[in-house]
Amino acid sequence: MKAIVVPTFTNPPTLRYEDVPQPQIAEDEVLVRVRATSVNPVDTYICTGAAQSWLNLKLPLIPGADFAGVVEAVGSEVKDVKPGDEVYSYSPLQRLGAFAEYLAVPAAIVAPKPPTLTFEEAASLPIVALTAWQSLFEAAQLKAGQKVLIHSAAGGVGTMAVQLAKAHGAYVYGTASSGNISFLKELGVDTPIDYTSTPFEQVAKEVDVVFDMVGGETLMRSLQTLKPGGCLVSIVGGSANPEAAKEAEKRGVRYVYVLVRPDRAQLQHLNELIAAGKLRPYIAKSYALEQAGEALAQVATRHTRGKVVMHVP
Repeated sequence: MKAIVVPTFTNPPTLRYEDVPQPQIAEDEVLVRVRATSVNPVDTYICTGAAQSWLNLKLPLIPGADFAGVVEAVGSEVKDVKPGDEVYSYSPLQRLGAFAEYLAVPAAIVAPKPPTLTFEEAASLPIVALTAWQSLFEAAQLKAGQKVLIHSAAGGVGTMAVQLAKAHGAYVYGTASSGNISFLKELGVDTPIDYTSTPFEQVAKEVDVVFDMVGGETLMRSLQTLKPGGCLVSIVGGSANPEAAKEAEKRGVRYVYVLVRPDRAQLQHLNELIAAGKLRPYIAKSYALEQAGEALAQVATRHTRGKVVMHVP
């Protein structure tokens, strides 16, 4: 099969589009003919080696996590997935492999592809939608009527977080650059904030939840916006931030770091929201698999509206 291979870690990444052996499946796995995959910021860190401190991956590797495709074969113990099923999910970051024509993954993590979405649209969702869900509703326990500040609200995770927060009755503040303010309004953000001209802490005050995808100074300043007992949840850095945890404790708020995990049940719930018109993907650009270098370079700019996807011939 054809696949993107990382033979060594360099920056910018070294990528090869070449023939590799098709993966074999275990008894509890499925073989998926990948029709589309998507590129996330974590993929740029993986391909350059920047994620090695917390993933410790072996070279050469086939990167890529998000996928949507058709089940080609199932292991002997798999009962609830069959060949021909259209599925989507993401391959755990410790194994990856989605930037390829075929992918072997545990059957327990795949969910039916939303029938109203194309393969590219479906492939754009798993990591960003699950990250938003697990951050907002598991870690921060966001509830209807509460106020949430979402940073990078026009990005991949941000677009999902805004829609999920609105679907559950929250009031949403969202930060973005000036060129994305009108887009935030279209998304449903109640109070868009242009972070290039307005300090967000002057606008968002006494909020219940902050969802941080920026880190650094933004993360620390965000603690000022929380009401007592509020929660700041961050997905930045690969591990928890001790300084943020200490400052949060001092202010009487919670700080939680979230690393996304595959979850079939949550994907199935997302399918219901998609069917109800409450959640939709936003794709900025689409590339062919052999253009993975260009796709990764676009995501590395950190200024992509929505998601970058790749279709697999």
